[in-house]
Amino acid sequence: MSRPTGNTPFPKRARTLNPKQYGHEVTTPETPMPVRAWIVTMSGDEFEIDAEAIAWTRRAVHISYMDRFGHPDTAWVWAGAVVRR
Repeated sequence: MSRPTGNTPFPKRARTLNPKQYGHEVTTPETPMPVRAWIVTMSGDEFEIDAEAIAWTRRAVHISYMDRFGHPDTAWVWAGAVVRR
């Protein structure tokens, strides 16, 4: 589930995967990789956004992005929801 940060209103936060879903063998690059990613908010809205891949596993990607309110946020999303820019 999403983590409270005090920035993005909770219903507008991206849903994020939990460690059981994304796995434990996490790769972290020296430099984040520019990507396009689909996120789904807690309220069910879907958006395709510009983001940076800050880590990944075989199944999922940890993305960093600016939410629609201009606040920085992160989420783990399925690898199929992410493509390189």
